Amino acid sequence: MAAFSSHGYRKVATFRSDEYDLTHEKNVERMIGDLKPEAIVHLAAVVGGIGANRVHPGSFFYKNLMMGSLLLEHARRARVARFVSVGTICSYPKFTPVPFREEELWNGYPEETNAPYGLAKKMLLVQSQAYRQEYGYDAVNVLLVNLYGPGDNVDPESSHVIPALIRKCVEAADTKAASLDVWGTGKATREFLYVEDAAEAIVLAAERLTNSEPVNLGAGMEISIRDLAEKIAALCGFKGTLAWDPSKPDGQPRRSLDVSRAKKLLGWSATTGLDEGLKRTIAWYRARR
Repeated sequence: MAAFSSHGYRKVATFRSDEYDLTHEKNVERMIGDLKPEAIVHLAAVVGGIGANRVHPGSFFYKNLMMGSLLLEHARRARVARFVSVGTICSYPKFTPVPFREEELWNGYPEETNAPYGLAKKMLLVQSQAYRQEYGYDAVNVLLVNLYGPGDNVDPESSHVIPALIRKCVEAADTKAASLDVWGTGKATREFLYVEDAAEAIVLAAERLTNSEPVNLGAGMEISIRDLAEKIAALCGFKGTLAWDPSKPDGQPRRSLDVSRAKKLLGWSATTGLDEGLKRTIAWYRARR
């Protein structure tokens, strides 16, 4: 909302699934009829960390596929002028060369633990390109790297790595725990984009993209999960030991995006460093507690 407002947009509507459950066609039709949008930015997703993806692969696939496909089809029927599909780095093949370039999207199968989610979101890219080819429909696509920041999901059953680690480290620091458990070996790498940077990029994509080819949105950096956990522990004031559990999955071995296309087409690059973003997120979490 804030990012669109800063660009001069005055009528921006958001909603939750309890208002319009987009996995049901009648609700998609009702939402478009009620709100009469000129453009749609599709950010909705059923998503979680490795644990949630392992437990709910079927529902993650079905719900993400249905809401995306139905929304794009009914936006086309209602002549909504522009559709922005926000995809995911999870759509990339498991062993994509680093940094991930958009041209590599179809050169293999995604990492197994999040493949159902990644493939469901990837189908919107196919649908966007097919609709532009057949109907001339103006649908564009961006691919987000792992996001973090204030307002994130901190539920231990479904959260991603940064909010999960912040919650664990803050609680362990408060109780002066001697150690805390962390999934995996810590060797896998990830890239993280602060939520405000992502919001700015999405607005620019809505304004500036002119075709349906995917555009990576990331910070252009890579950090191991071990280094990330140690950084978060230090920022949270946790002085105990991180106990790594190699029986738990690491997920995709490496993740980092080539963001040159975003710089060229959007004139955008991330401006919030990881340390600063983590400090803001930790402060938000402490305040909400």
